[in-house]
Amino acid sequence: MKPPHSSLILLLTLILLTTNSPTILVGSLAFTPSPLTQKVRVDFPAINTDVVYLDSAASSQKPNFVIDAQSEFDRTTHSNVHRGAHKMSREATRRYEAARDSLVKFVNADSRKEVIFTSGATNSLNLIAHSWGIHNLEPDSEIILSIMEHHSSIVPWQLVQQNFTPSVKIKFCPLNADNSDLDYDELEKMMNENTKVVSIVHTSNTLGITTDTKRIAEIKAKKAAEDSIYIVDGCQSLPHKKVDVQQLSCDFFVASAHKMVGPTGVGLLWGKESLLNKMPPFMGGGEMIDVVTTSGSTFADLPGKFEAGTPMIGQAIGWGVALEYIERIGGMEEIEKCESNIGKYLYTKLQEIPDVTLYGPTDPTKRAALAAFSVKGIHVSDIATFLDLEKIAIRAGHHCTQPLHDMLGISHTARASCYFYTTQQDVDVFIEKLKETIDFFKSQQSGSSDTSNEIDYFE
Repeated sequence: MKPPHSSLILLLTLILLTTNSPTILVGSLAFTPSPLTQKVRVDFPAINTDVVYLDSAASSQKPNFVIDAQSEFDRTTHSNVHRGAHKMSREATRRYEAARDSLVKFVNADSRKEVIFTSGATNSLNLIAHSWGIHNLEPDSEIILSIMEHHSSIVPWQLVQQNFTPSVKIKFCPLNADNSDLDYDELEKMMNENTKVVSIVHTSNTLGITTDTKRIAEIKAKKAAEDSIYIVDGCQSLPHKKVDVQQLSCDFFVASAHKMVGPTGVGLLWGKESLLNKMPPFMGGGEMIDVVTTSGSTFADLPGKFEAGTPMIGQAIGWGVALEYIERIGGMEEIEKCESNIGKYLYTKLQEIPDVTLYGPTDPTKRAALAAFSVKGIHVSDIATFLDLEKIAIRAGHHCTQPLHDMLGISHTARASCYFYTTQQDVDVFIEKLKETIDFFKSQQSGSSDTSNEIDYFE
């Protein structure tokens, strides 16, 4: 005998409730909570509470595995590297260089000489602009950036232009008509024999767009100067997906540790060894030298040539430990699957809220796990402030992409960004409190008899 309809519903409900990863239908999206998220959440002390952290695109949280390793180094092995003959210095050097080897393997570099530790991606981009740019740009040279670039990819070239090569042109490639991708046809039209630099972000920190690096490299090879370079800003790609620098077809790649469960203050510059060998040092001082005399200096081989002074030893070691943690939990393939899942969920839930405008690709399967948005009639800083009172952390501002916001016709956006530790409950609480915040501001506006001071920031 078949059970009645109500009994069947009850039976299905019980099955879902007793399953470790129940599938939830959100609109047309079937969402299944990731087993990885459930497994790792306890590893992150700062968010293993009632805090909803949706600002991982700015800086990710660190697991105990990394925190403890850095603390242990400071307590037992803190010493300078490469210089001391004593045991602590030798051990610090071993661990520092082991972290470099881990990064070489992680990005699939050809050689450890190609992996330079910097203080962050910003430092890496400045190094390229000032070491390669000053010595290779000519009066009629052109630099092509995308309109999506982080300020760290724009300002160094502007400084080089202003201080060394004022006649150099900096051009910005636009997005396509619906702002869902780079306009590759326009990029090809912009390039010519004077194009010496192409620097384009891998994944946009505002729109969630991931660019086609191979297509860009093919256009550059066909249209740009023979000795031109292609730089990829990987700050929002390396933490979230498997990146192989050999497959990117670029000349330089930069990233930062603090966006991928590592410490602040340490970054990566990967470059082709042939190019790095030709570039002069960016900074002078200890460690980067071979011989120093009163009449001049010679310099160390790679990678030391670009690592002047005492390096960020504990941070680099912490990054190596962070890479070990990522491998222990299943590697980047598992992280990418997990984030694709929660990113779609976040975007789909935001789409359901009236008066919310989302920016970037409308297909949630073609986005990184972040969403920049605005709310009609309410300033995003007010949204972020009120959410903060509810222990919900999001970003509000221009996200260091002012030219992009100018193009979009807005001054600021709010941004919610996920990582592999972001839970469905995090998103649900955020959505619930966002709706309540919007309702509150609407009630305040409708209750006011004087509307002369009301500003619709995003009309």
